[in-house]
Amino acid sequence: MTAASRAEIAGRMMVALDYPDAGQAKGLIERLKGIPCYMKVGMQLFYAAGPDFVRELKEQGYKVFLDLKMHDIPNTVKGGANSITKLGVDMFNVHAAGGSQMMKAAMEGVTEALALANTQTKPMVIAVTQLTSTNQQTLNEDIGIPGTVEEAVVRYARLAQQAGLHGVVASPLEVERIKGQLGAGFVTVTPGIRPAGADVGDQSRVMTPAQAFAQGTDYVVIGRPITAAPDPREAIESIIASV
Repeated sequence: MTAASRAEIAGRMMVALDYPDAGQAKGLIERLKGIPCYMKVGMQLFYAAGPDFVRELKEQGYKVFLDLKMHDIPNTVKGGANSITKLGVDMFNVHAAGGSQMMKAAMEGVTEALALANTQTKPMVIAVTQLTSTNQQTLNEDIGIPGTVEEAVVRYARLAQQAGLHGVVASPLEVERIKGQLGAGFVTVTPGIRPAGADVGDQSRVMTPAQAFAQGTDYVVIGRPITAAPDPREAIESIIASV
């Protein structure tokens, strides 16, 4: 594997910094130093460490996916998107279940933030379709959406595209159909990634990294197989080599 191809694969891997505080997250980042992966900051870490932690990641040269899954009335999401854009993140998400007007409002928030500072990074905005922990029973009986999980995911993906978003979060099982119906340029970010032999945990719809990329996904999100590994650096290097 050439250095260029290794860097390209690493750049499509998002490490989920699912830690309760900045100290533990920084410990992992130090161990992964030099690997040009995306860093995903979710609710647990963001609520504990705040915007300054995101700014620090950007100062270190990392691309950042801020995974807060906004789902609220359009005006509130618009304001949230405006604030997130000013942080300089490279990607953030909203819930497609919030509807078309909410997703359009998120894009308006981004546009207004960029108008105030034209040097600001323009983030990709993606929509959560269905969580990778959602199975058929959860979808139909708990959430109350009829049909298959794949049908629900593709419907939400189409709504997101029509609202002007750049892509969606979906499990790797739905990637091929999303790309086939909405185009190769519509970005897919896929959680539920587990290297061969890894514990599935609370995920219902999973694939290995190599399988997910073979389906055509743009980015894979990997958390515990790296963060809980005895040697996180060895774990991510092994995943890169497997792809």
